[in-house]
Amino acid sequence: MGNLLGNDRAPRARLRELLAAPAPLLAPGAYDALSARLVEQAGFDAVYMTGFGTTASLIGRPDVGLLTGAEMADNARRIAAAVDVPVIADADTGYGNALNVVRTVQIYEQAGIAGIQLEDQVMPKKCGHMSGKALIGAEEMAGKVRAAVAARRDPDLVLIARTDAVATHGVDEALRRARRYADAGADVLFVEAPTSEADIERIAKELSGVAPLVFNWAEGGRTPPLSLERMTELGFSLVIYPIGTLLAATAGIRALLAGLRADGVPPLDGLPAFEEFTDLVGLPEVQELEQRFRG
Repeated sequence: MGNLLGNDRAPRARLRELLAAPAPLLAPGAYDALSARLVEQAGFDAVYMTGFGTTASLIGRPDVGLLTGAEMADNARRIAAAVDVPVIADADTGYGNALNVVRTVQIYEQAGIAGIQLEDQVMPKKCGHMSGKALIGAEEMAGKVRAAVAARRDPDLVLIARTDAVATHGVDEALRRARRYADAGADVLFVEAPTSEADIERIAKELSGVAPLVFNWAEGGRTPPLSLERMTELGFSLVIYPIGTLLAATAGIRALLAGLRADGVPPLDGLPAFEEFTDLVGLPEVQELEQRFRG
């Protein structure tokens, strides 16, 4: 758990160790610092900052490129400060051209992020499981990847290159782009939104040995859900579950408000007690520090 006084941590080196392990690294999505703390408390070794969830939670809008890089980086900073486990953060398109990518990588690195995800969509982008996406050229994206490699100050910062080409150009082009981005220096490859298990198997087979691979277990998205056993067999190194926490929070809030509206009293069954919640967000640490530094 991230402490107020900080910790001697090496989250980027830790993320690289986890990605090199035989079993996939599971990274549930977090949209704010509280959901990130809950992911860590549940025993997961990494947190994924979801752009979809960040947009929904900050401005109550869909993930169609409405947030700026500064807004995304601020959310990433808060999440990274709240937990001790590595945080992998969505950085969309890098918010411009290769020069913008340089600044984006540096700002995310300063925010304490262990892994940054960049994609090859035209800006403004759309959620990878929405229709109407458009892509920049493969060579332009390769230039962005090279810029990201040159911009990072910590060589352990993990750079994830995502292609959305399956939806716009097909699997062949997605594979070609993924290899091109690996050649440009990407540490991890992310082929977004394949729509069949056969395509997933082909992607895993043809990119095996090129770079570690991401599987996006997008809750309710276009990609068929696979079991953890199957994802392990296929050799995926990182599995993200981007919006399950957001959907669960939405369902819980809806249920509470419906009960309050109907009865005038919020239904509290199943909710954490007040003291449990204050422990969760670190009140005991605050009280200990108050005693420690009392004049």
